[in-house]
Amino acid sequence: MPTIALTNVTKFYKSDGRWEAAVEGVNLTIHQGEFVFLTGSSGAGKSTLLGLMAGNISPDRGKVRLGEKDISRVPIWGRHRVARAFGQVWQEPTLIRRRTVGENLEIAALAGSASRSTPRKLIQLRVRKVLGLVGLYRIESKYPAELSCGEVRRVELARALINSPPILLLDEITANLDDDNIWDMFHLLGEINRRGTTIVIATHAKQYVNLLRRRVITLVDGQIFGDVPRGRYGEVM
Repeated sequence: MPTIALTNVTKFYKSDGRWEAAVEGVNLTIHQGEFVFLTGSSGAGKSTLLGLMAGNISPDRGKVRLGEKDISRVPIWGRHRVARAFGQVWQEPTLIRRRTVGENLEIAALAGSASRSTPRKLIQLRVRKVLGLVGLYRIESKYPAELSCGEVRRVELARALINSPPILLLDEITANLDDDNIWDMFHLLGEINRRGTTIVIATHAKQYVNLLRRRVITLVDGQIFGDVPRGRYGEVM
């Protein structure tokens, strides 16, 4: 699995007629198989940093590497190849509401497949397996509106896992979940990480970050303020 490396990365956005840095001068390496919490207040730059890691956003300065490949310079037509390395879940729900759970996952499976000729039966088998992995069974025919908030997040995680990516990038995947669902989610992510998948998760779930004691990176105003192995929420040294 590849290492993610950011070197002097800066990304500007225009706000009220002025250019402001959402992420500024970030140097960061995430090794294969790590489980990393990305913490900081709202607006600190966590979502932008995840987007830069995934190659969804191009930096204005610096480089983003995935293994030996500089993904910050990949043209738009080549980004689908980079995308195969990542499973992503973003803050806002992105399931297609007028498609069933099964159809949502089949679309993701085909979009991320190297071959568009994969038989549908094999795709459906993968759908059942990945739903089983996240603890959901026989819900392929349900629509997103029929699911609880926790079930929706698990389906989104299943969609991120459908093509067995080596890296998961997760943005507030436990937001709006109750304590039982949050704990179940982190337990599941721990199991996925133990199988070798790199996980980077932006979160405000302070209690669980402190319990799990993984690597904690703290952002303040777009800059890395703390990077602590086996850290606590907001710890800087």
